Amino acid sequence: MKIKRLIYSLILCLPGLSLPLQAADKTGPRVIDSFEVGENVYVRALTVEKQADSLWVGTSVGALEIDLKTSKPRNTFTRQQGLANEYVFAIGVDSEGYKWFGTNAGGASRYKDGKWKTYFPMHGLADYWIYSFQNDKDGNLWIGTWAGVNFFNVKTGKFKTYVKELINEWVYGLTLDKDGRVWFGTEGGVSMYDGKRWKSWNHKDGLGGENVAQLQASANTGLGTRSRHDLTTQVDGLPTYNPNYVFSIHAAPDGVIWAGTWGGGVGRYDGKKWSNFTSTDGLAGNIVYSMVQDDKGVFWFGTNNGVSRYDGKTWKTIGKAEGLFDTNVYALAVSPNGDIWAGTKRGVVRIAPQ
Repeated sequence: MKIKRLIYSLILCLPGLSLPLQAADKTGPRVIDSFEVGENVYVRALTVEKQADSLWVGTSVGALEIDLKTSKPRNTFTRQQGLANEYVFAIGVDSEGYKWFGTNAGGASRYKDGKWKTYFPMHGLADYWIYSFQNDKDGNLWIGTWAGVNFFNVKTGKFKTYVKELINEWVYGLTLDKDGRVWFGTEGGVSMYDGKRWKSWNHKDGLGGENVAQLQASANTGLGTRSRHDLTTQVDGLPTYNPNYVFSIHAAPDGVIWAGTWGGGVGRYDGKKWSNFTSTDGLAGNIVYSMVQDDKGVFWFGTNNGVSRYDGKTWKTIGKAEGLFDTNVYALAVSPNGDIWAGTKRGVVRIAPQ
């Protein structure tokens, strides 16, 4: 998919495709707007920059900045503008206002006020494959890579790398809890760092639900294979099971840690033990790529079978019938007004919570 097609699709479709309310529940969450980025283009990252009222969109052919007030594009970034690689898997905004773009095999590109700088392992970055960003309580930046995690001091510009301390070196998710501890979602489980000590958990400790559906086990396919990179979590058209593999992680304000697994649903850690939610409880799909929590405390999970809304008691699902472009929801973000943005293959939709 060429960049011109991406920009063309964006300009044509971004003003919004209004979709009808669900006939069965007109008060529930529903898709109210959408825009396409290309038939075979993946949306892998969505980040809201509140100060600029922007939605940053990372795709497999570049990055976009969307004005949240007008729903119109402000900027489109490709290699021509400064990205080291156009496949963007993560977008972060640090305490200095720099935008960070984590790419597939292209390192991390940093942008501010029209100026770019790209970091490679020669500069201290752990790897060329970058998958997550998280600010800490002091304004510094954690960076998840396929070869461990970096701590980047925004004042000194120096990197520090942690690998052996993690339960697994492939880091996909990062989150900071209310006590300032950093949590890491990896291909081998969850790790936590409190500034002094490290601790880890995996399926043996209760992370990830059991394989009730008897899905084929998947030791390592899709995102964790350097020799290929196809995003699939299926074999023969069916979802697979790898409960140690954590795609996403979130620290709730109450201190509870939530982890989205591959085939094991959503894990919930209350500080003592893990419990899990799967499709038998109401989760749309057991492969959980992304998650966010809105200002009302409601959870939104991006799964292989649509978006799930969970308010602590009831579950609701938004799927293709309700307006999603695809069932695999790789990225989620919450707007300042409470709307939920969901990224899939082909495009982005905006969901009104009620």
